[in-house]
Amino acid sequence: MKHGAITSDNHAALWHGRFEDGPDADAVAFETSIGVDERMALDDIRGSIAHAKMLAHAKIIPQADADEIVVGLTAIEADLQSGALAVDPSAEDIHSFIEAALTDRIGEAGKKIHTGRSRNDQIALDERLYLRRFIPDLQNRLLTLIATLADIAQVHTDDIMPGFTHVQHAQPVTIAHHLCAWAWMLTRDWERLNDALKRAAVSPIGSCALAGSGLPLDRHYEAELLGFDEIVPNSLDGVSDRDYCIEVAAALSLVQMHLSRFCEEIVLWSSTEFSFIELSEKWSTGSSIMPQKKNPDFAELIRGRTGRVYGNLVALLTMMKALPLAYNRDMQEDKYSLFDSCDVVSSCVAVFTKMISSATWNTEKTSEACQGGFLNATDLADYLVQKGMPFRTAHGVSAKAVRLAVEKNCRLEDLSIEELQSCSPLIESGIFDILTPEKCVYARSTDGGPAPVKVGEQIAALKKFSNMNG
Repeated sequence: MKHGAITSDNHAALWHGRFEDGPDADAVAFETSIGVDERMALDDIRGSIAHAKMLAHAKIIPQADADEIVVGLTAIEADLQSGALAVDPSAEDIHSFIEAALTDRIGEAGKKIHTGRSRNDQIALDERLYLRRFIPDLQNRLLTLIATLADIAQVHTDDIMPGFTHVQHAQPVTIAHHLCAWAWMLTRDWERLNDALKRAAVSPIGSCALAGSGLPLDRHYEAELLGFDEIVPNSLDGVSDRDYCIEVAAALSLVQMHLSRFCEEIVLWSSTEFSFIELSEKWSTGSSIMPQKKNPDFAELIRGRTGRVYGNLVALLTMMKALPLAYNRDMQEDKYSLFDSCDVVSSCVAVFTKMISSATWNTEKTSEACQGGFLNATDLADYLVQKGMPFRTAHGVSAKAVRLAVEKNCRLEDLSIEELQSCSPLIESGIFDILTPEKCVYARSTDGGPAPVKVGEQIAALKKFSNMNG
């Protein structure tokens, strides 16, 4: 069979009637999209079943023809899922393939399935149906990761580690507090995907090529059959935009950005210099020349694939930036970028979850790292503020004490009381009780802070979020 060409069978190009001569073979190869859009086969079938039912409901085609179409499409769906039917790679697109397969099986009735629709609104519908399957699946993966991070955090609520700014020691926190920060970022990713899903879940079918139809289509009935709450209110808009794809691609870019940041920290923390975390051998690789190596390759690959996801977003934006209304063939390119981002982000979330859940934390190293870098300098300033000193003045006093400790090559808490009082007479001997990293962490009991009791509240909230939305 020669798909995409002028033939006498059901597999002629859907647009062949205008032409006497078939397209060049290279032209067919160039325009064919079956390799990328075949993943929407089941979505196309589902849309076509609803369309056939609507056509009968609106008395545009006989009920008997609609019934025959539904039976035929249902059989094609079953055969595709079982492997009894394979998608023909020579088909122009998945829509052409499904229609040809249907007409092969049921004859003339199959030729009625495209009544009152265009590939323009059919494509837009299939994409939206696909996203309505994909987004909830990715959201569930994110919920699993959020719950995993919360579980790990629960084990490490008392294990201190340095908090960093500019990759310099800043203030002490806990491993749990840091992991909760990761998890909260992912909750917002989940919510962004939920918002994108709302705008994807609007039915464009019935927009036809751009101007609707002169047939008495019941767009609301068809939308209801497909589980849509709304229809795109303007037929021209229904086939002209891909903003729902771009919005999903943007949300996916943010998910991947967060994963990349997490992986950057894992790469640093798994180094000999940090040794905060050790990845399992299942999620590490070695070197072909250096026998001792244990490399965080999977974290690096997640970080590296972020560029692909960003590039896909830019590709979609660039594709759409100058297109006049309505449909233009440029828009066929949307699926390459969208589906690649879907695949990359989904796999990265799954891999990161397994990688982090199997890792072990070197709490001795994280605690040891809190002994240097003057992480308690802000706490000294806060101590003076509680004694009535203006913060800016207290900041200067604490800085003076840090300079003194630097000169003596010691920790802030190793200075004598006399040395500390030389910086400010307000400092009393009880200062040493608050300068340990543990006390610094416990003191930060404001909502959202690293004190174990407050981190415990965060863990509970994260688990509730995961359970409530799962």
